[in-house]
Amino acid sequence: MILCTAICHCLCDGIGSSQFLRAWAHLTSKPHADLTLQPIHSRHVLRPCDPPKIQSVHPQYARHPSRHNDGNAPPADLHRQLQCQPLVPVSLTFTPSDVVQLKRRCVRSVKCTTFEVLAAHTWRSWVRLLGLGSSVNIKLLFSVNIRQRLSPQLQPGFYGNGFVLGCACTTVSDLGNNNLSNGVKLVQQAKSAVTDDHVKSIIDLLEDKTVRTDMSTCFVISQWSRLGLEDLDFGTGRPVLMGPVMSDIYCLFLPVCGCPESVRVLVSVPESMAKRFEYLMRGFEVDGDNNQLRRKLNRLIVPVVYSSTRPAFMINDSSSSGRSGPPSTLEQCGRWEN
Repeated sequence: MILCTAICHCLCDGIGSSQFLRAWAHLTSKPHADLTLQPIHSRHVLRPCDPPKIQSVHPQYARHPSRHNDGNAPPADLHRQLQCQPLVPVSLTFTPSDVVQLKRRCVRSVKCTTFEVLAAHTWRSWVRLLGLGSSVNIKLLFSVNIRQRLSPQLQPGFYGNGFVLGCACTTVSDLGNNNLSNGVKLVQQAKSAVTDDHVKSIIDLLEDKTVRTDMSTCFVISQWSRLGLEDLDFGTGRPVLMGPVMSDIYCLFLPVCGCPESVRVLVSVPESMAKRFEYLMRGFEVDGDNNQLRRKLNRLIVPVVYSSTRPAFMINDSSSSGRSGPPSTLEQCGRWEN
C-alpha cells in the first residue's frame, strides 16, 4: 500500500500533521477505540497583542524584498538562483555511530544533541559547497516547537502551528574556518533564544502582512525524524519507507524505517555539485588522511555562475528538483557502535 498525503501548512505544523495521521491510522486499525489524544483547536491563545509589542530582533524575517526594474529578484536571493538550476536530491543516512564521530569533532566542553550537531554539520557543508564570498552573512533557519516554551504552555493535543523559526547567523568565513563546535554553539544559541517573550514578539511582528521569511542567503532545515511517522500502522504494518514525494532545496531530517536512532538527511543541490556535497557530508569518515579528502574535493570543484535573470521554477514543479527515490546503498542503516 502506498499512502500519499498533502496537508496545508496554514492548518497545522509537522506535529499537527503527525497527530492527524496517527488519529487516522488509529481509527482505521481500531475503529471502535477512542482517540488517545484529542485535538485542541484553541488557536486564540496565540493571538497578537493590541497594540503589537515587538521586543526582540528577528533577522529571519524581512519586509517584501526590493526588486529590480525588470522584476527579477536581487542577486542576493540565493534560493531563487539555486532554483533556476537543475537540481538533484542527495540523500545520506547518519547512524548513531556516525553521530558519535561528528560529536567527537567538537571540543570536549561542547555537549550537543543529534539535531544540533547534524544541523551544524549540514549547514557548514552546504555553505562550503556553494563557494560564497567570505564576508557574506548567512543564516540557518529551523523549526522550534513552542508548545512547552510558552507561559502558560499550550495544551497537549494543540492542533495548529505551534512553532517558530530559530535563526543562527554568522559569516561564511566564521562558519567555514572554525571548528564544528562553533556551528553547534550557533544552533544552540538560536534554540535558547526562543523564549516566551521572543515567541510573542514574533507573533506580533507577523501581524504586519508585508513581513516575510527572509530566504535570501539562508539554509532551511525541517526535522521530520522525531514525528513518529515511521510508526504509523493503518492495519497493514509499519511503513518500509517514508519521505516527501519530491526533494527541494529545503533540507529535511527524515526517519529511517527500522532504525529509530538513525537520521536520513535529504536536500537537493545543483546537479554539478551533488558528488562534492556527498564528500563534504561524509568527510568526517576520513580518519587521519585529510589530504586524501582534500584532493577528492578539489577534483569535484565546479565553477558556478549565479544568475538572477532566469525565471525561478515553482517549488512544487517536478521539473525544479529531482524526485526522492528508494534508498540507495548510502541509506542503509547500521548498528549503534560506541
